[in-house]
Amino acid sequence: MEQWYVLKVKSGYEKKVVQGLSKMNVQVYCPIVKEVRIWSDRKKTIETPLIKSYVFIKCSEKNRPLAFSVHGVERYLYWLGKPALVREEEIEVLKQWTEDDAVEDVAYTSLQPGDRATIQRGLLKDQVAIVRHVGRTRVSLVLEDMGIVVNARLREVV
Repeated sequence: MEQWYVLKVKSGYEKKVVQGLSKMNVQVYCPIVKEVRIWSDRKKTIETPLIKSYVFIKCSEKNRPLAFSVHGVERYLYWLGKPALVREEEIEVLKQWTEDDAVEDVAYTSLQPGDRATIQRGLLKDQVAIVRHVGRTRVSLVLEDMGIVVNARLREVV
C-alpha cells in the first residue's frame, strides 16, 4: 500500500529532487508559492517551496530507499520512531492552498512573537495561530493543532 512520506532535502534542492524522483516515475509533491521579490532596480515574481527543505513522496514501504538515489535527499522525517505519514486529505489541502492562491495576506495592526491570533479568512479561517516571527513584510505563524508553521505576507490595515 502506498503512503505519503516526508523527505528532508538539502536547502534549495526541492525542485531538483522533485524532478529526479519524477524521472523515476515516483509520485512526488512539493507545494510551490509565488512571491514577489523587490530589488532596488526591479521586481520579479519567483516560485519558492511553501515548506522549505521538505518534499512529499508517495510510495510503498519497500520502495522508500529508492529516494536516496536522487542527489539532494538527506533523510525521511520520523515521528515517534516511525516514518512520518501524511494523509491524502492533508496533501489535498496543501494543493488547494497553492493552486487556488488561497494563502492570503495577513492583515495586522501590531504583532509580537508569542501573540495568539485567530485567522479571519481563507482556508485556515478560525484556526488559532501563535506568532513565531515578525519581519518587515512577512510573519511566521505556528498552527499547533495542525503541527505546521505557515509564512504569510503582511499587509497593513487601513
